[in-house]
Amino acid sequence: MYYVMYSNENGEWMEHPDLAMLGRSGNSWVIPEQSEMIPLPSGSSLVNIPGYFPVGLENDNQAMCLNSDPGCPGKRAGVVAALLPQGFTRTLLPACIPRAQGGGIPLLGYTAVGFRGDKVYAAAVQSDRHHSWHPRYYNTEQLSQRIHRMLRRFPHNRILRQLAKCSLQYGCFTAQNMFYQRWEAGIPSTPACNANCLGCISEQHGEADSPQHRLGFVPTVDEIVELGVNHLKNAPRAIISFGQGCEGEPSLNADLIAPAIGRMRLQTPGGTININSHGGNHKQLQKIFKAGLDAIRVTIFSLVEENYNLYHRPQNYKLGQVFNSIKAALDQNIQVSLNLLVLPGFTDQPQEVEALLGFLEENPVDMIQMRNLNIDPDVIDQHMGFKSAGIGITSMIATLQREAPAVRLGSYTHEVDKY
Repeated sequence: MYYVMYSNENGEWMEHPDLAMLGRSGNSWVIPEQSEMIPLPSGSSLVNIPGYFPVGLENDNQAMCLNSDPGCPGKRAGVVAALLPQGFTRTLLPACIPRAQGGGIPLLGYTAVGFRGDKVYAAAVQSDRHHSWHPRYYNTEQLSQRIHRMLRRFPHNRILRQLAKCSLQYGCFTAQNMFYQRWEAGIPSTPACNANCLGCISEQHGEADSPQHRLGFVPTVDEIVELGVNHLKNAPRAIISFGQGCEGEPSLNADLIAPAIGRMRLQTPGGTININSHGGNHKQLQKIFKAGLDAIRVTIFSLVEENYNLYHRPQNYKLGQVFNSIKAALDQNIQVSLNLLVLPGFTDQPQEVEALLGFLEENPVDMIQMRNLNIDPDVIDQHMGFKSAGIGITSMIATLQREAPAVRLGSYTHEVDKY
């Protein structure tokens, strides 16, 4: 048994000794199974969900809203949730209800938590090693100094100024890696996009406020090349990635990215050049593939066309073109990852799992990156609905491992082994 954690009005996190923890899957409150819970991972953050009350299970198996602090009657109780580091996949959402109409849950990956035996547990499973993305390596005391040093070295590079903003204002890890000169670093290249995804984190498309703003310019080839070559030559396990959270769809800028890749590869064969894309611009992506791209990560919420359209809301392309882009990349020996946006109670619905397995049979991608979708589940319910109960995220993972054993499961892009 796991017990409800709540916050009091002093911001302290408390355990309710008599109220059992519930999690949310789709539109259901469920009792978490042992396989769905792990000790709170190192690098996680415990936070409050503003404007919501926690829900737990009483001894008579009735769900109860905890709207006041048991230790201080008349004072409100708040919802405690976890934000997980990369490398962990959420299995259950927090069970909670809004205090009032409107508002909604912010665009963060809130994870259900509970308390048992003097330990905090999170509704999650580990899906990748998380050493490189552990928060201890980011937002360090040296970051500002590194940013100033690199801005002096490349004083006219507007991309670098954007990455400095993303590093300091948004805390973006891939932006910071450019200044730490290691691992995967982002190179944003375009403000435009031809999809209106419900959970877009850089442009307002729905009810929730986007947590950051997009790039406001189109860089030059020279700006891309000087940053890319510097990182590919000098960073350990170097990856540069187009298609960051602060930009739109990079393949719209293929006529800029393709020659930039060509020039980078003339100067260094090292490192991995990756693009994060929705995959809909088949012809434009072909230019990027032929220029020397090493890896592509294609973002997908659903392999069911109706649900894909309802979430991504594509403009001037269809899911079939995404499939064509993936096939073309595989044919050219480019490492392909499916960036699967995971939402408990939706991604694990039988229809969704069946569609995913059917896709993998036709398109043997290298990896499925399971990424927690940062969105209010009520927004998904409003736009597309939870049509059936999920089988559980852990059961979905077990099914993928059994039915598609050649496909690696993870949560972020790995460098390409070219040798």
